[in-house]
Amino acid sequence: MTDTSTTELDQVAIDPAKYGPWAVIAGGSEGVGAEFAVQLAQSGLNLVLIARKPEALEETAERVRAHGVEVRTLAQDLLAADAVANITAATADVEVGLLIFNAGANTYGNEFVFGDMDRFRDVMTLNIDRQLELVQVFGKPMAERGHGGIILLGSVTGFVGSGHQSIYAAAKSFTRIFAEGLWWEMRERGVEVLELILGVTRTPAMARAGLDFDLPGLRVSEPVDVAREGLAHLADGPVWVVEAEQSGAEARSQFPRRDRVLKEAAAVAAMMGR
Repeated sequence: MTDTSTTELDQVAIDPAKYGPWAVIAGGSEGVGAEFAVQLAQSGLNLVLIARKPEALEETAERVRAHGVEVRTLAQDLLAADAVANITAATADVEVGLLIFNAGANTYGNEFVFGDMDRFRDVMTLNIDRQLELVQVFGKPMAERGHGGIILLGSVTGFVGSGHQSIYAAAKSFTRIFAEGLWWEMRERGVEVLELILGVTRTPAMARAGLDFDLPGLRVSEPVDVAREGLAHLADGPVWVVEAEQSGAEARSQFPRRDRVLKEAAAVAAMMGR
C-alpha cells in the first residue's frame, strides 16, 4: 500500500497569523484528524490534539512534531461530564485560532424504537452538545480578536434520513444548519466557518467497524485528500462537500442551489447594512 501522507508539494498553506498560532483538533489521533494535524504542522501551526486513546494520540503527536511545531495531547472522552472543562483548562494559556471538530463518528446505530435510548443520547451529546460547547469556548475569543477559523465535520447522512442511523443522520443535519447560521454570524467578525461534509472515508474507525472498502460501486475518500480539501476551502463556507460526494449531495437536497441562496441573502443583508 502506498504512503498517502501529505508532502511539501501538495500541502495547503494555512496562514498562522490568521488561523494560529495554535489549532485544536477534537478527534485528532487518527484518520482525517491526524491528516489535518500533519498538514497544519507543515504550515507552522502548533497543535492541541484531543482523542480518547492515548497511544494513538502520542503516535500522531510524534509524527507532527517532526515538522518542528509544539504539540499538546489530551486523552479525553468527550462524553465525560468534565470534558469541556478539561479542554478549556488544557488550552487556557494558548491562543487558539483554528478549531476542527472531527469527533462526531456514529457511535451507535439501531432501529430507533427498539434501540437503547441512553446510547442514542450519547450520539446526540457527542455530535451536538460537545460541538456547541467547544465552538463557543474557542469561537468567542476568535470573534473578539477578529480572525480565526472553525471546521465542523459533517456527513452525507445529514441530507436524508437513514435506516438504523436516524439519530446520527438527524444530528448531522443539525450540524449543517448550525454551520450555516454560525457562518452568517461570524463572517463580519473575520472568522471563517465551514462544515466539511464527508462520505465513506478510509479511516481506522470505519475499518474497525467492518466496512468493506472494496465493495463494487462504493465511493471511498482518502483521509489525506479530505483534510487537504477542507483546508483548501476553509474560506468557502458555510458548507463544502468533498469532491467524491458532491453528486450525491446534489441528488439528496439540491445542495448547490441552497448554498447560493444563502450567500445571495447574506450579500443582500450586507448591502442593507445589516
